[in-house]
Amino acid sequence: MPQQKPLTLPTRGNLWRTDQLIDLGYGSRSIKSLLDSGSLVRLRYGCYARGSVWNALPAPVRSRQLIYAHAHGTLTTSTGAFAYSHTSAARLHRLYLWNVDDLIHVLQRVRPSAERHGKDVRCHTRPFSDTEVTQVGGLRTTSLERTAADCAMLLSYRQALIVMDHALRLGADRSLLQEMADSLEGRRGIRTFRRVLDTADVRSESPGETLTRELFLRLGITMPEPQVEVTSRIGRHRLDFAWKKEKVAVEFDGKVKYFDFRPTEEVLFEERRREKALTEEGWLFLRVEWKDLFREQEFKNRVLRALTGRGGAP
Repeated sequence: MPQQKPLTLPTRGNLWRTDQLIDLGYGSRSIKSLLDSGSLVRLRYGCYARGSVWNALPAPVRSRQLIYAHAHGTLTTSTGAFAYSHTSAARLHRLYLWNVDDLIHVLQRVRPSAERHGKDVRCHTRPFSDTEVTQVGGLRTTSLERTAADCAMLLSYRQALIVMDHALRLGADRSLLQEMADSLEGRRGIRTFRRVLDTADVRSESPGETLTRELFLRLGITMPEPQVEVTSRIGRHRLDFAWKKEKVAVEFDGKVKYFDFRPTEEVLFEERRREKALTEEGWLFLRVEWKDLFREQEFKNRVLRALTGRGGAP
């Protein structure tokens, strides 16, 4: 039985497997005490992180760290037996995700036995080629295009549209994605994949902009032009959405810190300064926050009042 260490963690390292802690002299009682005190956090079975580091991480980084914890805890980073896929691959590619759980998704050629993976892991076996696997952060991961396709067939339409918009913005090959969609007739989720591919827009710069655009389409509102460049006395600006003839602009607040659902004070100051200058040029602004996206009738009424007030068609 290993000698019990004092209730302090090593000064070096932030991620350990159970066997590593035991080799360092931490027995089961020490590990339990460190967990109880919060000095140690169990990320998944057999893998632990330093509590002070884990607690300081923002939510998106924590989600990625859970993937690294899986790789570290299962000693699978170099076996080549699988690739991280679906939303796990999306996180490794730093793609935007919205309302997605932290399950670990892996892609294998043969489905393993039920006990091979933990309860937090989902294994997929849809055929893949070597060209659809790459290295991201030292981990075997599905390519950007394969990741976007897999997410589109797994997630809801709005969730998938956010991923696809961002994947295209990061350089995903749309023609390759179309080839994938054409080859998957009859597969579960293919309708969502094709619909998302038809409506995705590389000009979208944030999940909020994607959901705002989707709302315009679904509510039957005349689609504004995205990313419109305009000028004012203080310089050139770019509007999230605009009806140029009516001089009505829609700006989504919170696009910098979208996971916190609020913008920074600096961003707010600059946006208000720009808005004041453009108002002097005759522009009318409609500001949209996350909560507005789920008050659809109220959102529609605001937009229609603004457009009809400027002589535009709804």
